[in-house]
Amino acid sequence: MSLLLSAQFLSKSYGSQNLFTDISFSLREGDRTALVGPNGAGKSTLLKILSGIEKEDSGHIAKSRGTKLAYVPQFSQFSEGSVLEVALSNHGYGSMEEAVVEARALIHKAGLLDSDRPASELSGGQKKRLDIVRALMENPDLLLLDEPTNHLDLEGIVWLENFLRREKRSYLIVSHDRYFLDAVCTKVLEINRCFSEGFFACDGNWSVFRERRFAFLEARLKEERSLASTVRDEVEWMRRSPKARTCKSKSRMEKGESLVAELEEIQAKNQVCKVEINFASSQRETRNLIVVNNLGKSFGKKRLFSEVTFKLSPGTRLGIVGKNGTGKTTLLQILAGEISPDMGTVKYARDLKLVYFDQHRETIDPGSTLKEALSPNGDFVTFGGREIHVNGWASKFLFSPDRLNLPVHCLSGGERARILIARLMLKPADVLFLDEPTNDLDIATLEVIENSLAEFPGAVVLISHDRFLMNRVCNVILGIGSEEETGIFADYEQWTRASFLVPQKKEKEEKPAPAPPSRSKKISYKEQKELEGMEESIATAEKELKLLQEKTAQLIDSKGSFDLYNRIARAEAAVNSLYERWQILIDKSFLS
Repeated sequence: MSLLLSAQFLSKSYGSQNLFTDISFSLREGDRTALVGPNGAGKSTLLKILSGIEKEDSGHIAKSRGTKLAYVPQFSQFSEGSVLEVALSNHGYGSMEEAVVEARALIHKAGLLDSDRPASELSGGQKKRLDIVRALMENPDLLLLDEPTNHLDLEGIVWLENFLRREKRSYLIVSHDRYFLDAVCTKVLEINRCFSEGFFACDGNWSVFRERRFAFLEARLKEERSLASTVRDEVEWMRRSPKARTCKSKSRMEKGESLVAELEEIQAKNQVCKVEINFASSQRETRNLIVVNNLGKSFGKKRLFSEVTFKLSPGTRLGIVGKNGTGKTTLLQILAGEISPDMGTVKYARDLKLVYFDQHRETIDPGSTLKEALSPNGDFVTFGGREIHVNGWASKFLFSPDRLNLPVHCLSGGERARILIARLMLKPADVLFLDEPTNDLDIATLEVIENSLAEFPGAVVLISHDRFLMNRVCNVILGIGSEEETGIFADYEQWTRASFLVPQKKEKEEKPAPAPPSRSKKISYKEQKELEGMEESIATAEKELKLLQEKTAQLIDSKGSFDLYNRIARAEAAVNSLYERWQILIDKSFLS
């Protein structure tokens, strides 16, 4: 595989904060690389340096002749232009005619059926899809993606997994979604100061990487223990202070001092810092904390959910799942007492302490300091019945005291997320309501949160698109949506199969879709006539698909949804087939 890019001895700092030092790596054609590491390690900054948006402090980046890079940032914003215009804004194709054909095909694959719609009107998830389309239209050799699953629901994440597998591109992805990394990556690169070269890399997906990383760190711990034993012997010898200052004894003393320094260096690298997360519980022993019976909610004529019934007891960790628009957050708000249901009842135990966490609702003043954000009432916080100085409280979340006067806007997204978790921990609770609490958190912090939630003695109600976290934490799943999706499920995978996110077996009477015609070198007269009417055929098929999709918003209840979703699937397959045929005919017309 040919070399696309080589980075040699890259270093970057912001003020006194050192992100990474002298890291070197290469990316080759066919590499599908995940870039991981702790919050604040400089992952997003590294992508910006590779794409030319930011400048490294030292080091060198060499690209092979003709190598093109395209960058998709964490946050996608489009102020003006239609979906099609944004997709074409920086295309890398020879002619506009060819670019329009490719753009319309990619827009459709991204599920953005209305190419004339203003891009500014798209939802966060739709903007992310369009930004990926825009980057692909640059026809890059290497695609740089920064947290591409942010703002995508589960359906969008599954779409992105399939999309990346089909596109056959080389890419470098920053992501903390472990299932996603397992599905789309063939190589993992971790930036972390605990490694001697500043990073650790291996071929394979996330699961393979995790095993090899663990084996590497275990081997280094054994090395530390062996060296520590040798150092103890040498230190004991030096303490005896031999009277004969021979050359041999001086040499041994110098060697002993060198071993001590080497041990200190290994110990510093082996000290893996972790966030200390321990959600505060009121230690209530009441059996039934919340009892929900026959709950229902609608907006206008659209019913979000109905007949929802369950109980929350100490130790219950309930995950709420469903496609976008099915009312997951609405249900959480009803349980937290923020809005009222249209039908059904919610009964609470006496003096119940509820804590509701929503990252999108609580904001931190970007102009405030880290100290003010962590401890707004002075130099101490009260946790677990005792006062803790802000320096000690900050260290629990991996913030050193010398950073306490930094403005919040200087912190990474993950570091700001840790501040929100710190605030949450100060509130004693019988029930934790968590709506996407893990956005922007690094994988090490996610693992600590998973363990803390599993050990929390109260009840937890959790909404998250992190499938790994949901599988580890939740001991019961409540699905809401269509008739097949609604109800109690044993685990996340069981709901996934019911919700059509896993491909279902085709009915016996359905015939497999015919393979697209093979490509010959030149277009025939009959094919030319077919090409002339292709745009009209696609427009008709897309109009039919759009009408079917609009019907999903008009469903009053879940009856008939199974048939409707199957019709939508067949309509999507028909549109895809037309686009593939159109691409073949266009290619032939260029050759004629």
